[in-house]
Amino acid sequence: MLNSGPGTAASPSSSPKSASSSEPSTTTTTISAITLLKFPFKLTKDQIDAVDAWISNGCKGSIIYSTGTGKTEIAFECAKRACEAYVLDKAKDMSTTNNNNNKSFNILFLVPRIVLIQQNIDRLIKYGIPQDKIGTYFGERKEVSEITISTYQSVISNIDLINNSNMIIFDEVHLVSDTATTLRKVFDFATATDPKKPLLGLTATIDEQDHRYDTILSLLPPVKKYTIRDAVKDERLARPVVIPIKVDLTYDEQKIYDECTKKIRNISRYLHTSDPKSITSLLRRGGHSAGLARAWFANVKERKNLINCAKNKLLAAVDIIATKHPSERIMVFSETIESIQMLKEMLQNRKIKSMLIDSKLRSKDRGKILSEWGKEFFPLLSVHTLEIGYDVPEVRVAIILATTSNMNQIVQRIGRTIRKTAGKDMALIYTIYLSYTHDFNTLKMVRQATDVTVHEDKDKGQRVSKSTTTAANLDRFIV
Repeated sequence: MLNSGPGTAASPSSSPKSASSSEPSTTTTTISAITLLKFPFKLTKDQIDAVDAWISNGCKGSIIYSTGTGKTEIAFECAKRACEAYVLDKAKDMSTTNNNNNKSFNILFLVPRIVLIQQNIDRLIKYGIPQDKIGTYFGERKEVSEITISTYQSVISNIDLINNSNMIIFDEVHLVSDTATTLRKVFDFATATDPKKPLLGLTATIDEQDHRYDTILSLLPPVKKYTIRDAVKDERLARPVVIPIKVDLTYDEQKIYDECTKKIRNISRYLHTSDPKSITSLLRRGGHSAGLARAWFANVKERKNLINCAKNKLLAAVDIIATKHPSERIMVFSETIESIQMLKEMLQNRKIKSMLIDSKLRSKDRGKILSEWGKEFFPLLSVHTLEIGYDVPEVRVAIILATTSNMNQIVQRIGRTIRKTAGKDMALIYTIYLSYTHDFNTLKMVRQATDVTVHEDKDKGQRVSKSTTTAANLDRFIV
């Protein structure tokens, strides 16, 4: 319990009051935890603008801010402002004779992964929130407090946690798309008891033309955007330099790729569709069409696995690590465990130690790996796990083994390396892709995300980002 200020305690000279005294009792005040929030820095103008925009929209909406531009701090400030408004409204409704001012403001902070829970706890404590006011709800830990941090999966099983909250923050809100049927239920629960409840969505990017996000965009419309381009222009983020590395399939791989492609086209022609959703419907109906649909998916999977594990793609990654950045921390992103394990073996054959992080690792083991990164080893390999929430600003090199059509993934991967630190004004994004395959689409999306154009250096046969550097001066950034 916090003292409400001078004059609340009786002075030594005061005579004690009898139990039968008709005078009002001493005011009892409980201060909501989030009101203790105090940043050791000033929020930037764009952050304040984002908070104001959310408040102006009735404390509902999404803030679409590039990774590394302070989305979490914006969320905390939004919560503080919403709490202040809540306390003010409650004060107006209070009886003047019953001055029992208990106004806790319960905040539910939802994150997609357990590893992000501790990061948010650490930040809240750093910003002045008492640890005993912060609860965690996941797995075996069921500690509910004024500020409770939980995963989406965990909170679905406890509707009361949603109902009893005065505000909900949806971190990485794009993950709660209409296709994520289980996670999406959280929106139904959030609005069922109190349609006016403050709701805040956080994400680095969301495709507003994609119907999968219709619910998010309807319930939490974007109120403020701040792209990578904006942040780089304002020198909030390091400039991303996209370095495309084009490789070819081997002869045997190309043969398999062409065979799979031919079968996929023939089946699509027979079924009169190449849309995965339509083919899924045919699969469920049974019969001859279902068999063809099954074969269609089998060939798509085989072709995708082939692209992910292409030998020359992995060899190119090994070469970049071994020759360009042998003693610098590097993040490597791939699409499958199989491909990343193959890369790990290739590096080991070159006497290069690397470590792999995936979602199955225990928090303790994950923490140990991260603490040794840059000391005991330099390449850190990941399948999606490193994309969200890992704050390692010193890292400036990423290798993306292509094959993804998900812009959110791409933006998150780039965001891991462009956080600004002293002496770091540029980040290198190696994008390894296969020629004459769908891989090239990923490269186009990387360019789109970083808003840079690429030109061909005919003398050296290299492709570099035209808007950020040239082939001649790029060498000084590659050790």
